[in-house]
Amino acid sequence: MSRASRAAAFGGILAVLAALVIIWAARLTIPRDLYVSELGAQGMPTAKWFQAALVLIVVGGTAIGWAGRGIRSRPRILNLWRPSATLFVSCGFFLVASQVTCTAGCPVPYGPRFTWPDFIHTTAAVIAFGAAVLTILQCAFAVGHRALRVFSLIAAISVAVIAGAGGLMSLLDFYPTFGSRLEFVATTIGLAWIAVFGVVLARPPATVPLGEAALPPQRSEELVG
Repeated sequence: MSRASRAAAFGGILAVLAALVIIWAARLTIPRDLYVSELGAQGMPTAKWFQAALVLIVVGGTAIGWAGRGIRSRPRILNLWRPSATLFVSCGFFLVASQVTCTAGCPVPYGPRFTWPDFIHTTAAVIAFGAAVLTILQCAFAVGHRALRVFSLIAAISVAVIAGAGGLMSLLDFYPTFGSRLEFVATTIGLAWIAVFGVVLARPPATVPLGEAALPPQRSEELVG
């Protein structure tokens, strides 16, 4: 990997970690349970900070995706396009969600409480999160990078189950306060995965010791024997 790619990965790591810190710092200022998107709702004191966090996710995810553009998934169905392309799609919809915020309380956009900002924000956020999970799943079967595969498989299952449960609790109005906590956990795991993906890409390539590199293949086999 080129120095430019490793630099992009490193910059992406910093942006994503900064976004994670901002989201949790904003969450800790609110003395009640709420869903992640509500941090950016109209009239919330954390709205600008949350918007900045989403933009940082977009910048960081795009940089890391560009650095990881060479990674491919092994299964044919997951190899129709690169994981980086899926991550770009996720970042694009996160950008939409950052610019179109939900109304106060972030109500579910159907029925008498329907508003276009809520519909656009919720739709963009769901697609962005879904694309992020697909990116993680693609990397769970990536060619090479064994450590990344293991971590990605665990993260993909965790995020899908936890975020899915939290989303259903919100839609069904079933213990929504607990569902909001699940959503924050899923968000944290997802952002942590992007940062770990960047760390894998930012690492310098493995080097072969000079003594071994200087030996021709036949001579190396003789020494091993």
